[in-house]
Amino acid sequence: MDPIAYYSRKDIQEQIVLASKNKEAVTRFANSFGKRPDIIQFDGDILNSTKRGATSFHISEEHWSDPLKLKPGMTKTQLDELRTTYDIILDIDGDFESSRICTHLIIEALKFHNINNIGVKFSGNKGMHICVSHKTLPKTINNTPTHLLFPEAVKITAAYLQELIKPHLIKQLKTPDPFSKVDIDSILISNRHLYRVPYSLHEKSGLASIPINKEDILTFQKEQAKPENVKTFVPYYIGEPEESNQLLIQAFDWHSKLPKEEEKPKKEYQEITVKINEKNFPPCIQEILKGLKSDGRKRALFVLINFFKSTGYQTEDLKSSLTEWNKKNYEPLPDNYIQAQLNWHKAKKSIPPPNCKNASYYLDLKVCKPDNLCRLIKNPVNYAIRKSRFKKTPKSS
Repeated sequence: MDPIAYYSRKDIQEQIVLASKNKEAVTRFANSFGKRPDIIQFDGDILNSTKRGATSFHISEEHWSDPLKLKPGMTKTQLDELRTTYDIILDIDGDFESSRICTHLIIEALKFHNINNIGVKFSGNKGMHICVSHKTLPKTINNTPTHLLFPEAVKITAAYLQELIKPHLIKQLKTPDPFSKVDIDSILISNRHLYRVPYSLHEKSGLASIPINKEDILTFQKEQAKPENVKTFVPYYIGEPEESNQLLIQAFDWHSKLPKEEEKPKKEYQEITVKINEKNFPPCIQEILKGLKSDGRKRALFVLINFFKSTGYQTEDLKSSLTEWNKKNYEPLPDNYIQAQLNWHKAKKSIPPPNCKNASYYLDLKVCKPDNLCRLIKNPVNYAIRKSRFKKTPKSS
């Protein structure tokens, strides 16, 4: 169905406006996003944007007193002052079948914590989005106003639920490492993160991101999300006051009992100020730079940013290299997502990417193709440093 015809539907417009209330709402035009901050106030905003080429609409997890006062580089205190509350959005990222199974298990875990009002929607492609509505949140958590605990409360809840369902997921997916197949994407749990609004279309699949009855997850089929098949509306932002109390109490209690990592003396690395030539990159990084043909782009981006920062690349070089890499992926990541990750990492101290033995990265991304030097190193950065030193020819005196 043509996007204009779909977004011309009054019922679709009403659902998108309803979901966008008190939230930052941003329009996507093919491969780029519209200006930020922005809002959607009226039904007519949807159709007008679509006529200008809009393909989808995205909203924040956070609710704001005035979304138009948001701006880049705001401090935590400034964001806390503007934020009134938030929804706990869990982004289930994996292949379609694994995502359905993982979503079903999380729903069962939420029901175990006496949460029965659970919003679930199809992402529009392969994953699922679970919503524990702001309506269910307590006013405080451990004597701290709940609206100040973002993104910490969502991250802790996601990690707790992931740990809770892990043994069941191992059994159902028949793998000792189920989160290599499906994951709760924690990279996305961050300030001003946007996700696809309910009933918005997905650019790649052409399907609608429709809410689903929680009892129907395991039988849901993608055909139900074809625009012409969207006829009934399932509530997504539902809940009773303080319904999520038990979940948050248990999650924070679990988190407080996690073993604290001992501070180990950090090995001092000589800072690299001159960028290492790409010819000296390890095979895994060179494979990633060819572009990914399947899932894993966000993990690959995490690897590349840390690798480049650790091998002498400055901000502009880094951005240029990532832009070229993104064009080669089977489906490019949104430009604003890459920029958001760059902004976040820019303020952080350089750290190496995950070590070679981390199966969730190089092996799972199918880019681990070791050569003779690989057996001597533990991290891709070590490889690049060693190889660049090997190639240096000492000057004769």
